[in-house]
Amino acid sequence: MHPYNRLPSSGHSTPSPPPSPLRSPRLRHAGRSKAGRFSPSRGSGRTAAQRLSWMFLSVLLRRQGVFLFAPLIYISGMLLYMGTASFDVVPVIKHRPAPGSVYRSPQLFAKLRLDMDSDNSSADAISTIWKYPYRGGEWKPCVNRSSEDLPESNGYIYVEANGGLNQQRTSVCNAVAVAGYLNATLVIPNFHYHSIWKDPSKFRDIYDEEFFVNTLKNDVRVVDKIPEYLMERFGSNMTNVHNFRIKAWSSIQYYKDVVLPKLLEEKVIRISPFANRLSFDAPPAVQRLRCLANYEALRFSSPILTIGESLVERMRKHSAINGGKYVSVHLRFEEDMVAFSCCVFDGGKQEREDMIAARERGWKGKFTKPGRVIRPGAIRINGKCPLTPLEVGLMLRGMGFTKNTSIFLASGKIYNAEKTMAPLLQMFPNLHTKETLASEEELAPFKNYSSRMAAIDYTVCLQSEVFVTTQGGNFPHFLLGHRRFLYGGHAKTIKPDKRKLALLFDNPNIGWKSLKRQLLSMRSHSDSKGVELKRPNDSIYSFPCPDCMCRSNRTDDLRSSLAT
Repeated sequence: MHPYNRLPSSGHSTPSPPPSPLRSPRLRHAGRSKAGRFSPSRGSGRTAAQRLSWMFLSVLLRRQGVFLFAPLIYISGMLLYMGTASFDVVPVIKHRPAPGSVYRSPQLFAKLRLDMDSDNSSADAISTIWKYPYRGGEWKPCVNRSSEDLPESNGYIYVEANGGLNQQRTSVCNAVAVAGYLNATLVIPNFHYHSIWKDPSKFRDIYDEEFFVNTLKNDVRVVDKIPEYLMERFGSNMTNVHNFRIKAWSSIQYYKDVVLPKLLEEKVIRISPFANRLSFDAPPAVQRLRCLANYEALRFSSPILTIGESLVERMRKHSAINGGKYVSVHLRFEEDMVAFSCCVFDGGKQEREDMIAARERGWKGKFTKPGRVIRPGAIRINGKCPLTPLEVGLMLRGMGFTKNTSIFLASGKIYNAEKTMAPLLQMFPNLHTKETLASEEELAPFKNYSSRMAAIDYTVCLQSEVFVTTQGGNFPHFLLGHRRFLYGGHAKTIKPDKRKLALLFDNPNIGWKSLKRQLLSMRSHSDSKGVELKRPNDSIYSFPCPDCMCRSNRTDDLRSSLAT
């Protein structure tokens, strides 16, 4: 055997590929002699170009390492070829936004307005909307009050209720439930001043304090302050009192196991902040106290009730054409709501500048943290954008409410109201707010207090035939349940599917009849969901059945009336 030679016999410097498996010496030498000879007969008929091409291919086939450069050769060839092509015309690829991601409601309104105004195809929705009675019978309020004397108190509980009007209402009701369950005396909750609502109102400014205390007297002791002899132990300073920092949605068992021992030891405890610090899933004894506080004991103060009832009567007069029935709409299109939502509407550069400034004023860097990405299109698709006044009008007209329907608008100061409210007023000229129903003198005592103004809106919305919520939050959360409590278990509330609305209002090809058909279906869905029973983790403030209400069969009611 000959040793393996790294240099080829041809004298070329290119390294040879690895040898084939060794065979017998005789056959190996024969193979070499055949491969080394050039046959004149095979190459005699070829041209020089063919022979050069054959040699090049032979080198490629015999020298496999060359294939490593094949991609580079291919790319070089493509670049040479493209260099000869003309780039005078470049195709423009337009990116179409995802359906529902862009605010196009003004264009849709302009397109459909004539068809909308000429539509007389159905009866007014305000007279036909509630056509799905609950098969199990209607519900009636049945919040039982205790008639027994209270045992000796285990101590005093002081809470700070934070947030706006209805978040504070949650705190009050939960505080009543906790105090009653622990057999403690509740101090009238302190309303925490908030940088957003900026309302210094106290409990007595918004609620009838005397009525509250008397309604609860056999279930929970309520006082306006802690006795001095106890406060002397803490230097008459509430900040020296032990404060519990309780996790949100804690169980009532936590209060019994952790809070009660400290209460028995200290006789005074503080819980701050207190909103949403008690689980919705609670035993009947706790739920009963919540029901009692929310639906019986909490009544607005006399000044708020007086003006609220006055505005209800004025709305009924404006609604004479509909038998005194009106629709109330909770519109969340204030500047702070629009800014917080991070949605983009049609205000252009001015809107962008306004929203950036509002976010910085209210939340100081929350929206400009490194790494935070805001996607307005995704927010709209997910149904998180507040409905504009124009979209509320389109929705209600599509749901069958005619141009003559009386609307009460519950809202703060609408963003860019002169522009944004114009389409809604065109669709519903009989639209009112507390500012248009009341004189400046009547509203003066409440003007600079956001919670008191919200309480007036709450009163008028509570008495409306239909309530429409557009953005969620604590205001509709409480109204939904309160209206169920008053109207036999039925919410009489329209809660629109805003994901579906985003798609409908972004469809440039949809016609009025098709849009109306979709919106009537949405209205029907709200109606059929009007009576719902509370599930374990649902809020008792939205679902009072069955904890705060009892089923009333009409047959039993008829028998009772005949017997008497």
